[in-house]
Amino acid sequence: MTAQTLPAPSPTEDEPAEHHPVEMRSPGRQLTLPVSTVLTAVVAVLGVLAGVCFGVLWWNARADLQAVAQGAADDRHAERLATDYAVGASRVDYKDVDSWVGRLKAGTSTELAAKFDATAPKLKDILVPMQWTSEGTASSAKVASKTAQVFQVDVYVDVNSTSAQTTDRTRTTVHYAVTVDAGNGWKIVDVGGAGGALPLK
Repeated sequence: MTAQTLPAPSPTEDEPAEHHPVEMRSPGRQLTLPVSTVLTAVVAVLGVLAGVCFGVLWWNARADLQAVAQGAADDRHAERLATDYAVGASRVDYKDVDSWVGRLKAGTSTELAAKFDATAPKLKDILVPMQWTSEGTASSAKVASKTAQVFQVDVYVDVNSTSAQTTDRTRTTVHYAVTVDAGNGWKIVDVGGAGGALPLK
């Protein structure tokens, strides 16, 4: 009696194709996996990749937001330092010029403080005979520019002053250009425009 080999049954309409095995052959072995299992594995891998991509994007966005927030905080700090300095510099009393010079030097770099020490006697010679007094109130302050860690801050101060010639208070808006160096311990390294509050002409 001769043996006969029957062909494998074909998929029928009652049996979905996804339940038919996928044959993966290798020398000497045969591995059969259902199509549904393969699809599930692919979807899982794609899900992991999507999660990794989302995590990277989220981390980059978070870092960008932190950088923006830190930059804004640094701007506010520089503006506050410059404002406090300008208001202090605008407060002058000819009877106590030394205290005013001390305010000019407060929070400044060693080099700038030395410049104020050098010019203090000349300023005193002007202020005392004129019996000059003044005090200021901050009007506005804004970072005009910044390079690396150096901030250029424009400060406007409303200054009320009196002197031997003008006993009635005179009001003047004075612009202070204050340079703050965050890399140098947030020291003030330059001041411009302050002469507008003083009778130097």
